[in-house]
Amino acid sequence: MRMKRVVLFLLFLLTACSNEPRPAATVELGNLQPLPAPTLDVTPLHLAVAAVISPQGTVESYAGFADYLAEKLNRPVELVQRRTYMEVNDLIEQGGVDLAFVCTSAYIVGYEDFGMELLAAPQVNGETVYHAYLIAPVNSQARDMADLKGKVFAFTDPISLTGRAYPTALVQQLGVTPETFFSRTFFTYSHDEAIYAVANGLADGASVDSLVFEYALSRDPSLSKKVKVIHQSPPFGIPPVVVNPNLRPQVKANLQALLLEMEKDPAGQTALSAIGVERFVTIDDSAYAPARSLIEGAMLPGLP
Repeated sequence: MRMKRVVLFLLFLLTACSNEPRPAATVELGNLQPLPAPTLDVTPLHLAVAAVISPQGTVESYAGFADYLAEKLNRPVELVQRRTYMEVNDLIEQGGVDLAFVCTSAYIVGYEDFGMELLAAPQVNGETVYHAYLIAPVNSQARDMADLKGKVFAFTDPISLTGRAYPTALVQQLGVTPETFFSRTFFTYSHDEAIYAVANGLADGASVDSLVFEYALSRDPSLSKKVKVIHQSPPFGIPPVVVNPNLRPQVKANLQALLLEMEKDPAGQTALSAIGVERFVTIDDSAYAPARSLIEGAMLPGLP
């Protein structure tokens, strides 16, 4: 058997090394096929949206925006969500997110902690400001924060400006703390959930982002029969779009240019409309000075 294998191997070598001419291969010029394109792995752009609205609401609103960025940048865009503002801040600091929509207070914390950078600001109704709305059930007798003494109150996020720092400041102006003023408090971790907590009788009051409140009412007009605004704060700098300070300058410049030009593109207008924004504009850190002052006065854990 071994000898047979050796003979077969020798025959193979003789055939392979033979000088006998071989038939030429033919190419059908009319039947040429394109070579397969090389497959290159393109790193996705990671876009985070802080939990200003619930996860489901975020996906519904921002999916079109993410698709628009993906088409214009010619790279995949992955939408990233986390439960709290600080979790999103941590992702930005660690480079796990390239671009993010964050709460005003989250920007202030991120700026202090690791130099989080402003990229652009949404413009809504011609302005780049928003307010805290103190809300209550539509049949409530409450007219201000003092009337909510002994009631159940819904905070949004532990470091939210409008959802926690501002109502805490209102309570402190009454000479007390939320722990002693309210009978019970809880966190909803999004502003739309806080609105529905009041609308559904789970809370007697909440303080929410005015932009989210107006947007929620536009999507669900029945809310106007369930909740009412009993107090409006002074204006604060609008929640911005930010980037990690270590993001490559060229990438940063490209992203900013794309956002600032969106309003000029019909597809961009559609994406903007889905998130309730007219256009993006540049904004300076000084716009957030009033919010910084409020946060410093509230002295909440986790805030500067």
